[in-house]
Amino acid sequence: MISRSLAEIYEMLGAQAVSEATNIQPGVRIHGVSTDTRSIEPGTLFVPLVGERFDGHAYAAEAYERGAAAAIWQHDRPHPPEGMPIIRVKDTLTALQKLANAYRRQLPVRIVGITGSNGKTTTKDLVAAVLGSTYNVHKTKGNFNNHIGLPLTLLQLGEETEFAVVEMGMSGRGEIELLSKLAEPEAAIITMIGESHLLQLGSREEIARAKVEIISGMPEGALFIYNADEPLIEMAIQEASLPQGLRCVRFGRSADAELQPTGIRMEADGAYFRMNRPEYPELFIPLLGEHNVINALAAVAVGEAFGVSPSAVAAGLASLQMTSMRIEKLTGATGLTVLNDAYNASPASMRAALQLTEQLSGFGRKYVVLGDMLELGEHEEHYHREIGRLLAPERIDGVFTFGRLGSLIAEEAAKAYPSGAVRAYDDKEQLSAELAVLANPEDLVLVKGSRGMRLEQVVNRLLAESP
Repeated sequence: MISRSLAEIYEMLGAQAVSEATNIQPGVRIHGVSTDTRSIEPGTLFVPLVGERFDGHAYAAEAYERGAAAAIWQHDRPHPPEGMPIIRVKDTLTALQKLANAYRRQLPVRIVGITGSNGKTTTKDLVAAVLGSTYNVHKTKGNFNNHIGLPLTLLQLGEETEFAVVEMGMSGRGEIELLSKLAEPEAAIITMIGESHLLQLGSREEIARAKVEIISGMPEGALFIYNADEPLIEMAIQEASLPQGLRCVRFGRSADAELQPTGIRMEADGAYFRMNRPEYPELFIPLLGEHNVINALAAVAVGEAFGVSPSAVAAGLASLQMTSMRIEKLTGATGLTVLNDAYNASPASMRAALQLTEQLSGFGRKYVVLGDMLELGEHEEHYHREIGRLLAPERIDGVFTFGRLGSLIAEEAAKAYPSGAVRAYDDKEQLSAELAVLANPEDLVLVKGSRGMRLEQVVNRLLAESP
């Protein structure tokens, strides 16, 4: 993490950001930055942020009591804690971002930025695993992928960090551009263009343009890795202003992709695959689903670019440590297998999860629990009905839905299923109880929905059900 004298912090912020400073003593040194008093440790620099319904300045005294060495202070806020070293700035959020970029520029770290409608976190973990086989790597923790989280991630980097793999999220235009200019990634990945954020952006074309903003902060000669199966990325690239000497590598099933899967074998412990690279052995990832194999190709591309050997790539992928709630394969008390994919949902990720469920063999009956897909805008009903029409009784034995939009999935699916095989609920407890009675130990249950639906509650009930 950042370790600098307070005088150095003052200089890193620059004259344009700073209005004045008080109690800046030569011996005061900063170790880490926090915007949350709960994570304050001795020596932390506290940065109180201001929102529509909160003001972090109200907690500065508590931060000081907990050991904060100093605080950034917005100039229009009165009464900083007496005796606390203070650097007054025009805007604390802007100061946090400026400090993060200044620190990033002082480090020899090489940064890989990742964005996309789906698969960002999985691909981040895959890239970190590949690079981690050879280098000292830091990756975004949790969902620290926005205009606050990414600066905090950069400020967590150690002087010894060789690579940082950072996730970049957004809800509208201009947000990825800001993050890219803060991180200045030497390599960037776009996983895919889906339907997430249609509510804010209105079309997949606009989503593609927003994602391609990741190029904005890249230096000359940087590496851009993107999904060749998505023509909208090519469209947006043609419209963008590209850094000089930008190198492009495409991955996917497309025949003109530089990295393609040539064989995929799905087993209970994960996916085995080969690529159009004879120097690589058969690779293994402890993840289920062909879409995750495609994400792994992006990680291989990063490894190739930065000198990771084929054997080290294979070892890195096999040792992958995943962020939770992204198609976790879990076993309940009765032996029931549950695929927990309750972290988020979009039409693209829903289709991928259903395809995986259909492909897995060795189970008795297969059930799906599907919740609302949120933030899809004016076409939300269309996308839910479309998912319902994909379901077929010869591949999925029973369908359980939760939520208002989930009921539209059920309505469409019921047209193809026998009576009673499709059930719609607005009560998760009832859904969980009835499915727990129906499902046998040898069966498989997929649970998938947007984060706001909190379908992990269904997962927990199914796992805890007594034999």
